[in-house]
Amino acid sequence: MFEANAIIGGASVPGLHGRTFERRDQITGAVVSRAAALDPAGAEAAADAAARAFPGWSATAPGDRAALLLRAADCLRDATDELCRIGAAEVGASAEWVRFNIEIASDTLAQAARLAEAIGMTDVQGGPEGTRYHLIRRPSGVVLGIAPWNAAVTLAVRAVAAPLALGNTVVLKGSELCPKLHERVAAALIEAGLPDGVLNLVSNAPEDAHSVVEALIGHPAVRRVNFTGSTRVGREIAVMAARHLKKCLLELSGKATAIVLADADIRATARAVAHGAFFNQGQVCMATDRIVVEAPAAEAFITALAEEARGLRFDPATGRGPLGQLIGTEAVARVRGLIDDALSKGAVLVTGGEGHGAAVQPTILDHVAYGMRIYGEEVFGPVVGIIRVADADEAVTVANDTEYGLAAAVFGRDVEQASAIARRIECGAVHVNGSTVCDDPAMPYGGVKASGYGRFGGQAVIDEFTEIQWMTVRDEPAVGPDEPGNN
Repeated sequence: MFEANAIIGGASVPGLHGRTFERRDQITGAVVSRAAALDPAGAEAAADAAARAFPGWSATAPGDRAALLLRAADCLRDATDELCRIGAAEVGASAEWVRFNIEIASDTLAQAARLAEAIGMTDVQGGPEGTRYHLIRRPSGVVLGIAPWNAAVTLAVRAVAAPLALGNTVVLKGSELCPKLHERVAAALIEAGLPDGVLNLVSNAPEDAHSVVEALIGHPAVRRVNFTGSTRVGREIAVMAARHLKKCLLELSGKATAIVLADADIRATARAVAHGAFFNQGQVCMATDRIVVEAPAAEAFITALAEEARGLRFDPATGRGPLGQLIGTEAVARVRGLIDDALSKGAVLVTGGEGHGAAVQPTILDHVAYGMRIYGEEVFGPVVGIIRVADADEAVTVANDTEYGLAAAVFGRDVEQASAIARRIECGAVHVNGSTVCDDPAMPYGGVKASGYGRFGGQAVIDEFTEIQWMTVRDEPAVGPDEPGNN
């Protein structure tokens, strides 16, 4: 069993008044982790600690902040084996998935380090005679980052890396489903040499989540909020932030579509789509949920995809396989409900569908259509639906027929045609001849419609986590250009 603490002002906090909560194995009921359960007062203490640390951290030289983040990437990699053990126990993640997380998280820290120099003053041309204009980019203050369980390492790091690089201090609210994993990630960053209070970790019992988040968003020192998770919870976060006039960055649910054109390379496309649909049991916001196939390619593509899916099956005797497990029995029941609903309404099972414990075999459903739950709902499991269409125009219509808009892909040998189709899809990221599960911290990532707003990654995060100030400097005191006496 793992013991997980909160981290406030550099100190490990076992829980105020000894309060803890347990993360249990969803199949055996055994306690996996016992974690500190902070209440709103404890969460506010974490924000207080971040506020106290802000003046010193924001004044730290950009090069020093960057060096610390690069060391943090090394500390994270050094903890790989431990993170794999914790991830397997708390969320059923495969070692391959956790290692992939660590790789992206390390790249995220390196990318954030390159942003540190964005803080400062730049000269701007223009202004009346005798007046100089400057633009000052400054840290916002305390940033609240709320991270999910599904890509626990990557998304916890993403919630804090750019804010820290840009001179903010951070309160990270970890997931109740992986408290030890998030504690270990935060500890690895702190081990790199972050001063006390620059990064704080809040953990809480599930029943206290709403009140803890509300206390953190309402704290006067918290100036920015970022959240990765479901659209349902994201709407609540947005309402709380709006009530306090605080800017928030939201990356929410997805319903990624892969369009397979008639001229696609069938074998290569099937491999890429299988990766996008089934990696980490499909528990990825950018996972491929729907495959829209032009009719001439449908039969050959479905045969090839089924072969890929069968190569990813787990052993029912052990419940182990390359994809890991679903987060719990409730997730299995929900996924099974989507499959059963589709089959009852005319879908055809190509392969998969069987479950064992907390895992479901990679599943392909053909002839998915409007009116089935799986047509519109995010799956978040190893199930993908095939929708057959007559041509590319119909494919685009189906791809856009969703409330979500996070990721998509288009496959075809005529790259110019595929790229033209990709530009018509309403989403934050689209990939031509590549998996929808694709991440590069140097690029802006986020969604449209019900998939959220704002962008993580690249230069976009500078606007998300800093303030810009306009400064005018006159050689001699003067009234404004429109005031009396300045004719």
